[in-house]
Amino acid sequence: MNAPIGERPAPPVPEGADERWRTSDRIGLQLIRLIRHIERKRMTKPKDDGVERAAYVLLARLVISGPHRSNALAEAVHSDPSTVSRQVAALVRIGYVERRPDPADGRACLLAATAEGHRVFEANRDLRNRWISDVTSDWDEADRERLVALMDRFTTALENHHDASQEDR
Repeated sequence: MNAPIGERPAPPVPEGADERWRTSDRIGLQLIRLIRHIERKRMTKPKDDGVERAAYVLLARLVISGPHRSNALAEAVHSDPSTVSRQVAALVRIGYVERRPDPADGRACLLAATAEGHRVFEANRDLRNRWISDVTSDWDEADRERLVALMDRFTTALENHHDASQEDR
């Protein structure tokens, strides 16, 4: 089991680092811990279906936002079109996603989640939400809502920063 964050040795701080930098470092370390916990839990991927876990981000986008063209899907998830193409092929192969003609352009196709894709997404969503409820079972609802608000603020800032850096290119 991990020692509480205050009891762990901190990495060396560069000379001249201010308090904002130090706090940003602590945020970064907490994000790494969070990602590692999620990676270990592997709660967002059914077992042994042969699909990369990253492909489930695409499935989630298609379930939540509806059908997309492949390039629009890649842009929506900030990924490379060739990577998305490979991941979509795997999702199509196992029946979670299907290609449909694009009514706006007969030469193109739309990617859409199938009924099985919706079922898998909902099953994983339920597992994730039950896990989070269990982990935060001793938190009051105000703390849970505050975490949601702060995470939303942080991810919105990340998205805005990403969009602004794309405009600078």
